[in-house]
Amino acid sequence: MTTILLVDDSKFLRLATERALVRAGYSVITATDGEHALEIARKKRPDLILLDMLLPKMTGPDVLKALKKDPATAGIAVVVFTGLSQKNAMRLEQDGACAFLEKSALGLDKGCEAFLEALAGIVRKLNFEVPGGWRGQGYASERSVDED
Repeated sequence: MTTILLVDDSKFLRLATERALVRAGYSVITATDGEHALEIARKKRPDLILLDMLLPKMTGPDVLKALKKDPATAGIAVVVFTGLSQKNAMRLEQDGACAFLEKSALGLDKGCEAFLEALAGIVRKLNFEVPGGWRGQGYASERSVDED
């Protein structure tokens, strides 16, 4: 089962996203700030991290850089999951993000289907298991970032 660390300080969005991921069949761990995210990533070693950029205590970009510098977490795939526009995607790719999901482009206010579809595409590309609870085949609003 694919384990995802969901890092978002918005309680509503975090709970709604966690619920959708669990219903789809993913194993989910959550963190509400950057420092907690680093701690959990080191202890639990998730397959993938969905990382918001605007976080308390430590920003998303700083968390991304710290994850990629630490040998214990450098191999964990990080997907930027943010309200910031894709104009930041290039910089985040250079810092080690493997994909970029723009919250506003996913229409989360209309449900989680586009998000789950985009995530399933990323999970497949990373050769992780897409759970049976989610049958989506497309890539929706995903912007894939090739790892070097």
